[in-house]
Amino acid sequence: MADETNRSVTCLERRQLLKTAVVAGAAVVAPAALRDEAAQAQSRDSTLVIAAPATPQGLDIEFDVSLGSIDSLGPLYEYMLAYDKIPDPQNPDVLREDTAVHPDRKYGLALRGRLASDWEISDSGKKATFKLREGVKSNWGNTFSAEDVKWTWERKFNLKGQGIFQTSVLGLKHPDQVKIEGPMAISFNLEKPSPILLKQQCNLANPIYDSKKIKEVGGSDDPWGAKFLQNQSAGFGPYRLKQLVRGQQAVFEARSDYWDTAPFMKTVIMREVPTSAARLSLLQGGAVDIAQFLQPREYMSLKGDKAVAFDAVNASYMIWLELNAKIKPFDNVQVRRAMNLALPRDEIIRTIYYGLADPQKAPMPYIYPMANLSFFEYSYNLAAAKKLLAEAGFPNGFKTTLSYNAGDPTQEPIALLYQTALRQIGIEIQLDKLPAGVFYENVTKRQKPVIFYLDSPWTPDPGYSMFLYFHSKSYVDYSNYDNPKVNDLIESGLKTLDDSVRKTIYDEAQKTVMDEAPWGFIAYPKYALARKANLKGFTYYTSNNLRFQDFKRG
Repeated sequence: MADETNRSVTCLERRQLLKTAVVAGAAVVAPAALRDEAAQAQSRDSTLVIAAPATPQGLDIEFDVSLGSIDSLGPLYEYMLAYDKIPDPQNPDVLREDTAVHPDRKYGLALRGRLASDWEISDSGKKATFKLREGVKSNWGNTFSAEDVKWTWERKFNLKGQGIFQTSVLGLKHPDQVKIEGPMAISFNLEKPSPILLKQQCNLANPIYDSKKIKEVGGSDDPWGAKFLQNQSAGFGPYRLKQLVRGQQAVFEARSDYWDTAPFMKTVIMREVPTSAARLSLLQGGAVDIAQFLQPREYMSLKGDKAVAFDAVNASYMIWLELNAKIKPFDNVQVRRAMNLALPRDEIIRTIYYGLADPQKAPMPYIYPMANLSFFEYSYNLAAAKKLLAEAGFPNGFKTTLSYNAGDPTQEPIALLYQTALRQIGIEIQLDKLPAGVFYENVTKRQKPVIFYLDSPWTPDPGYSMFLYFHSKSYVDYSNYDNPKVNDLIESGLKTLDDSVRKTIYDEAQKTVMDEAPWGFIAYPKYALARKANLKGFTYYTSNNLRFQDFKRG
């Protein structure tokens, strides 16, 4: 009996001991589980997932300006200068660059130092000296110096990619004009003053490279890192590339050794989702934080959804028709004017852009300083268009083709509306649908009579914009426009420092271009971003790209 009692007590004690151990263990384990859960939640909060049309095709701005590549530049690289940020006038929850002329600011611009901590321009305007920031490390751990800036600009001269335009618009004719003035000082030495010398230091196309790393991996076979930078980065920005699987995803991780404020988003995943409908669905389902480049009607569908939001701001985007001045009848100014008078812009903006665009009324972005919309005289008027055609010798119209990009969902419906309008004045236009893969090749060949183009000049300056599209020596003069007077005006404005004088010069240049109508001026599409409602920090840049470091949870 006593033994049974003892066994009973022993079992009771054992059960009690086990129970106590479980409770005690729970007391130990529960906080750990909670900590893991909290860490996972924090990890989710600090992970940004983007549904993009495509992953980066390359990571070298000299040769690749595809959408995914452009969005990678700002996070991976650092620039000499940046514009101050201000609230967007129409959407105070969005920030944007302050690109206005400020007579009360240093050199009239609202700039802040990045890799340059200070800068001075000589009285002649021909020399700019930059003091460089100390203690900045690249994503490979190399220390930033003047050698990196010098090498970066030498690379433009040697590779002869898009950097050739960046050097020529500045008036740089050889790499020796960029001089090392000490370990942490660099100067740009020009033959003529340049009003865009500081602005060009902010341009997305001018990141500063880690020259030591590229020399190390490139050797004699790849001295300028063209092969290396197809798949990797060597810069001083806040992120490094962790993974790139083209056609699937790119993964970026924030650097713990970044010199400036650490980004809120520690991991960024850019997933390739080719169709806008699928990107929209992923956003509405909560699987992604951002759905890029939706169709205008899809943005409208987000209204009333409390879990998601979209921002639309005035942008540097322009969409127009290249009216090829070397192909008849578009060598005739009257014909080009008639083509503009027959463009149903208001209907295009209402029915295709759903209001997410404005009529294009200047030959440069309307958000840029000195853009003058007063020279626009092409409100929809078929009677006036038909009269001009008769004066040009085409009273019964003519036949031609209009080429458009099958990969841009807005171009075909615009082309159909335009085709209908032109038919009413006797112009029979055959639509030429080009696959996205060959569309830009056709633009650059300059052999189509009329072809769509969508673009934006990244430096917010009238001289930069006008040179890019209307100087006969520019590689982007796809309309084959050639007016020596306009060439001279553009060049004159690019060596004039006085903004009031520059405005007079570029008013005349804009008036001439609008009168001669080398483009069919269509619209200024807005930059729109669809996002989760709790994602904050969207900042608009004139280069129309994202910077992951701007975003946070709100």
